[in-house]
Amino acid sequence: MSQRRRTFISSVGTATAIGLAGCLGGDGGDGGGDGGDGGDGGDGGDGGDGGDSGPAARIGMVYATGGLGDGSFNDQAQTGAIRAADELNIEYDESQPEAVQDFGSLQQQYAQSSNPDYDLVCCIGFLQADALTENAEQYPEQNFMIVDSVVESDNVGSYVFGEHQGSFLIGLMAAKLTSQDFSAGAGSTQSDSASVGFVGGVEGDLIGRFEAGYKAGVKHAEEDVDIQTAYVGDFNDPSGGQEAALSMYNSGADIVYHAAGNTGTGVFRAAQEAGRFAVGVDRDQSVTKENFSDVILASMVKRVDNAVYTSVESVVNDNFEGGSVNTLGLEQNGVEAVYGQQLGSEIPQSVKDEVSEVRQSIIDGDISVPTDPENA
Repeated sequence: MSQRRRTFISSVGTATAIGLAGCLGGDGGDGGGDGGDGGDGGDGGDGGDGGDSGPAARIGMVYATGGLGDGSFNDQAQTGAIRAADELNIEYDESQPEAVQDFGSLQQQYAQSSNPDYDLVCCIGFLQADALTENAEQYPEQNFMIVDSVVESDNVGSYVFGEHQGSFLIGLMAAKLTSQDFSAGAGSTQSDSASVGFVGGVEGDLIGRFEAGYKAGVKHAEEDVDIQTAYVGDFNDPSGGQEAALSMYNSGADIVYHAAGNTGTGVFRAAQEAGRFAVGVDRDQSVTKENFSDVILASMVKRVDNAVYTSVESVVNDNFEGGSVNTLGLEQNGVEAVYGQQLGSEIPQSVKDEVSEVRQSIIDGDISVPTDPENA
């Protein structure tokens, strides 16, 4: 069992900051916070420090709002940190901000710290970009990485994904299923309508790429399908997500795809209440939100864990490239449409075959996927 030592990073304002220095060797640990417990913290204390050589690197993690336990974006990032601790002999501390205004102070705390000194600060989520732009300039000797945005600075590595590409496959699948009589688990399509929905968290360029790809995939199916969209304005509002999705189901939608963090939990609740279907995001949510596996057709998995792990590995190997922009799409296995654990086997093979063919066409460049919903 991997050894973990719990530490605490002070926070400013209302931010909740929890530190977890982890994994000085061991057998791979618990596999990465899939239920969102924020680290086990009670597995026996320090258990030793792995010798006098110290860790290969020390990492600071600043998560997105919504925190650990979302079964999605933040938990996926933590999986990358846990893997790095297990495999690369690093230690990490982590902070969970409660609001956007906490990002700057938490980034600064890691950058200012000299005991310990942090080799890399991982900033998870595009809403951290403004704060990081200022802090990267203020702390030029500190290495940073950011997920889901580009910060142009010589000490920042930026990691962005082809969310529009993976979402295109989800849209294609949804259009095919809503256009036929389909039942599985606790859900079914409505024979008198062909309609799907999209629920976003905070409106902007990033979530717009999810929406654009999804809409384009629906339209590529060449079916007459209505598309409903709504933005809740928050990544941590399950009630808002449930209300938005219920409105769509009540208006005829069979399948609702969310790109909304923990707000998406409400979408799953609405799907069960309405007897319809939903699609998860970032992780295989039929696993991380297994109570809803009977309505989760698929998830658009985004390998945030790989971005975190790769950036940490570059620091350990002393080849971190500040100012770089790393794009992870279908070709790089950075995004993927993954069928639900319970319902995937029920999806017609003809639909899966078409999704597979279109996936390759996108990789080959035969299909160009838009990133702007207005062009979808």
